Amino acid sequence: MDASRYARFAMTAVGFALLATIALPGQRGGTPASDQIEPVNSGDNPYRVVLDWAQLDREARPWGGSNGVDVDPDGESVWAVDRCSPGMTPGCVDSPAHPVHHFDASGNEIRSFGGGMFVWPHGIHVDVDGNVWVADARADGGKGSVVVKFSPLGETLLTLGTPGVRGDPPAALTDPTDVVTDPDNGDVYVAESHTNVADPDLIGRVSVFDADGNFLRVIGNTGTGPGEFRTPHAIEFDSQGRLVVADRHNHRIQVLTREGAFIREYLNFGRVSGLAIDANDVVYAADSESNERVHPGWQRGIRIGSLEDGEVTVFIPAHASNSPDGAMGEGIAIDPAGNLYTAEAQLRGVTKYVRNAD
Repeated sequence: MDASRYARFAMTAVGFALLATIALPGQRGGTPASDQIEPVNSGDNPYRVVLDWAQLDREARPWGGSNGVDVDPDGESVWAVDRCSPGMTPGCVDSPAHPVHHFDASGNEIRSFGGGMFVWPHGIHVDVDGNVWVADARADGGKGSVVVKFSPLGETLLTLGTPGVRGDPPAALTDPTDVVTDPDNGDVYVAESHTNVADPDLIGRVSVFDADGNFLRVIGNTGTGPGEFRTPHAIEFDSQGRLVVADRHNHRIQVLTREGAFIREYLNFGRVSGLAIDANDVVYAADSESNERVHPGWQRGIRIGSLEDGEVTVFIPAHASNSPDGAMGEGIAIDPAGNLYTAEAQLRGVTKYVRNAD
């Protein structure tokens, strides 16, 4: 074997070894209660799929895997993050690429920023004032495991956690997956963590800070009971100020008070990676991982239903891809016209779902 081929082989072997250590989606999840739920793989589908809706025009580069997407307060433009390079590794740790992107209503890139600051950008949230919050779900090289608040133009306004350090608040965070702000008082809710669910020291919690970054409290802990989490992968507020959590590895959505008191859970939205909630408290749940190995009988797709009764009325199946399981976005957002946007970890980029006229 010549040197170049050997180098490529070695790099491939290392890549597979790294994937083996971080391939969290391959682990069987659920709870005794969720295993009793009949799979929901059907329903109306009033959407048309637009693949590769947004392009990285500013840097003219391919997308890295993407986990986060949100709609700007203007109701038309869209924000998304990517991991700077294709695949699970190396992400952004050694890349000068900008991973935070703003697109106009046609998918043209307006601006990008954040180069050199992140390891593995994950969830993104745009608050009522248009500020952009990004969760970095890994730590490496003195960067990551933080949440960063930017102005709409990319100025760094606040950092929660210590870059490159995993730990407990207030000094540190552990691989945060998503962030959301309370629209009433600006409190910041951070979902943790994205670590191996087989780890005996697994972190599963939501850490809460005030608008100035002062630590307030922790909601929940690791487990499968009410108000407990295994990979809280996405968080949102509904119109009543209730905190809604995609408790992905437990195959459920949990509804809590702002203070963290358990209200109810829904088990029929699948292995939920992403959440969006509209003004009528309809929940849009992106299931990017279900297959026969991790969630038998369930298919990947978007399940849509009422947050009041949990009934799923719409199912959008995974779109075709080269993946044997199909592909489905992780992060999800909805605009005022009812169109959906998903951030694609496998296909990479942003997919738009245009709602058909009634």
